[in-house]
Amino acid sequence: MKKKLMKSTARVLGTVAAVIFAAWFVVAQPSCRGNHASGVATDPAKLREHVETLSQRLCPRDWQHRDNLDKCADYIAEHFVQAGATVEFQTLTAGGKRYRNVIGRFNAGKRSRLVVGAHYDACGEVPGADDNASGIAALIELAYLLGRNAPTNAVDLVAYVLEEPPFFRTECMGSAVHAKSIAGEKASVRGVIVLEMVGCFKDEWGSQAYPTLLLRLMYPSRANFIAVASRWDQGDWIKRVKAGMKGTTDLPVYSIRAPSAIPGIDFSDHLNYWPYGFKALMITDTAFYRNKAYHSSGDTPERLDYSRLGKVVVAVFETIRGI
Repeated sequence: MKKKLMKSTARVLGTVAAVIFAAWFVVAQPSCRGNHASGVATDPAKLREHVETLSQRLCPRDWQHRDNLDKCADYIAEHFVQAGATVEFQTLTAGGKRYRNVIGRFNAGKRSRLVVGAHYDACGEVPGADDNASGIAALIELAYLLGRNAPTNAVDLVAYVLEEPPFFRTECMGSAVHAKSIAGEKASVRGVIVLEMVGCFKDEWGSQAYPTLLLRLMYPSRANFIAVASRWDQGDWIKRVKAGMKGTTDLPVYSIRAPSAIPGIDFSDHLNYWPYGFKALMITDTAFYRNKAYHSSGDTPERLDYSRLGKVVVAVFETIRGI
């Protein structure tokens, strides 16, 4: 009787393990593919300077402080120009006020383009250092890398306005306006990469949280990695971007393809490109699953890791070169 019970238990455990492994293989899309270490680098001090400018000097930068948002747009545009991009503003109206997306183009004459974006507004009167000054800092330094190492493809860097509430999931989001515009142009877009909170990293065990027990079993417990995330049907694009990032620096890169029902999968600007059939994902430090100062006054510059933020920039740059 005892032997039968042990065999039965072993079969059940084996089945559970097989199910978890199968789920991990489909959701995490593991790959042994790697790349040579990149020969380029970014300056952590410059990344910090951008983050401090947006989260301190230009704070608050929510929708009700349009003057500061305009200064943010001008700051981003100035750096895009210095990096060698062709810059234009995309104007939109929300709540009776005018706001601007900032677009920096490289190789604008090429037919097919890659879009890399990040939002520059914050949620209320908070610093928003990680959310999302970190994404904008990465976008600006990515522009400088593209300016010094010209891509073979067209690349549009887009700084979005109005990602945060009360406009989130509305047609007033800057990314919604941009997505609609390129769909109207019938532009040939290779894919969209959104940088959403990319500066928070921790090495302590248990510093990384997840929305489900299954994901906790499938991914690391230490918040020392960057994630490539999107909806279930974006699997090929997720795999391609992750493959382009892995090994270019020593920063671990993980990915997740999951239904939008998983909280966080569609919590950024990439969601606005899906209705038009564009491939779109976000690169993220996993936001509130890691950064406990999310949408609070504690989201300040000194809490970020600018060395690892720089590695995110390099990994994205090398991905752009390889696509």
